[in-house]
Amino acid sequence: MKNFWRITIAAFLFAGLGLTSCAKSNKTIIRMQHLEEGVSNPTSIDEIKDAIAKYENRVADIQLAQSQIGIWYKMLASRYSEKKMYGLALENYQKALEYYPQNQNIYYNIGLCAGYVAMSKLDFNGDGTPEEKANFLKLSETAYLQAIEIEPRFASALYGLGVLYCFNLSEPEKAIPYLERLLTIEKKHISGMFVLARAYYMDYQFDKAIAMYDTILATTKSADRKKEAQANKDFVMEVANGQ
Repeated sequence: MKNFWRITIAAFLFAGLGLTSCAKSNKTIIRMQHLEEGVSNPTSIDEIKDAIAKYENRVADIQLAQSQIGIWYKMLASRYSEKKMYGLALENYQKALEYYPQNQNIYYNIGLCAGYVAMSKLDFNGDGTPEEKANFLKLSETAYLQAIEIEPRFASALYGLGVLYCFNLSEPEKAIPYLERLLTIEKKHISGMFVLARAYYMDYQFDKAIAMYDTILATTKSADRKKEAQANKDFVMEVANGQ
């Protein structure tokens, strides 16, 4: 599962090959369907209309079944995720995506699970090139971006992407615009404020980091969060004054 998109494309290719190899079986199925519906050779206007109506019902049944399968894949992925079995969760979210390719929540959860899987990938070969980890981090980034592409105000995806850029990829300059957008949507998103302050600090924007910690101090009611913000602010001020 090194490359999510290659796997997805391969799945469609194999599906196509399967359809080709089963051509004879499909003909048999079609004949059976004709017998079941009594529309083996419609000729009159009424017979043709009746055949269309019956097969439209079959299409509706298939669409309903596919929709339900996609929901069950999402449910199964969610259960695996709850048990912190992120690899299995990721596989099932990928399957759910085949049924719901424009669902921002699936992309968000793929981003989340791929990030967790990436953190579990160690450089067992000792060659200094942990490619699997990098691939999963890239998958996480791509999935979050797609979720935001579908829903630009998707707060959870904006936050997840900010965390990924700031802590996992060490690219705070990329995190900043997404976290700033997040705080225009959820003005009291304290965790987002902490990550943004951290990104400002990493990007040497010390004044903005200090101002963000002041915003946290003025916003949060949690004594622990206030203590954390004050300690971080003091540290940043020391660094800024020591330049």
